[in-house]
Amino acid sequence: MSFAVIVPTLNAGVRWSAWIAAIHSQSLKPDNVLVIDSGSTDNTVGLSQQAGFEVHVLHPGEFSHGGTRKKAVARNQTRVFIVFLTQDAILADNDAIRNILLPFDDEMVAAVCGRQLPDPAAGVIGAHARLFNYPAASFVRTYDDRMTHGIKSAFLSNSFAAYRVSVLIESGSFPEDAIFGEDMYVAAKILQAGYKIAYAADARVFHSHDYTIRQEFGRYFDMGVFHSREPWIRRELGGAEGEGVRFVISEMKYLLKHAFWRVPEALLRTVFRYAGFRLGLAESRLPVVLKRKLSMNQAYFK
Repeated sequence: MSFAVIVPTLNAGVRWSAWIAAIHSQSLKPDNVLVIDSGSTDNTVGLSQQAGFEVHVLHPGEFSHGGTRKKAVARNQTRVFIVFLTQDAILADNDAIRNILLPFDDEMVAAVCGRQLPDPAAGVIGAHARLFNYPAASFVRTYDDRMTHGIKSAFLSNSFAAYRVSVLIESGSFPEDAIFGEDMYVAAKILQAGYKIAYAADARVFHSHDYTIRQEFGRYFDMGVFHSREPWIRRELGGAEGEGVRFVISEMKYLLKHAFWRVPEALLRTVFRYAGFRLGLAESRLPVVLKRKLSMNQAYFK
């Protein structure tokens, strides 16, 4: 099968060598690995070239989550599949790429989301987020599943995701101007068109974040901005509030078992997540200078 791996980079750091080694160890090799670098000042580009990857360098500040990936798709439109990774998502075993492509045996599957495991050094709060969002059992979602799973039906993460290129292009590819959430945007379009989205639990990467409370606020603010600017997704699939309640209950149970002393911190984080999301939904009424201060993606607001 013809497929490419695409990864945006910016100063990938000490983990980049491990990322490269994991790609080279795969039992199923890509036809091409495209690195889209946004002006790294470390050895990211040099190591990528030594590894035999195709490297495309952007001018600093030119990167956008949707637009950059859309251009990458255009450069690989003759491929049958595209696998997206991020620079901090390390393939967990030799069959990770093979396993994320297996669900495409069903010709109606247009996108596949891989499983993200907590990094071995992850903190308890970051670890729970991955365990909650990425379960151990595989499944397939269709547009009809919105009645029971709501917006979770369109859950997809470009930290490790694969797409059928023909359907991705048919759906309009990634949005040019999205603060983030370009993966959910495409997932919703795919479901609307009658295709399926699969979750492959045996296609695994190590990828997690130990965000500060301030960073979590910014991330949820950006999530609110995304939904403010793409309101059709919530209209079509439902809101995220119910999923948020389930997450909080799960997090409390997990912390009571593994780190009970962090429960007060987790409750404070919940308040900041919710406040960030609600402010993001109301971003049209906020001045640009304030939005830059609240956002995790400050350069988005020009």
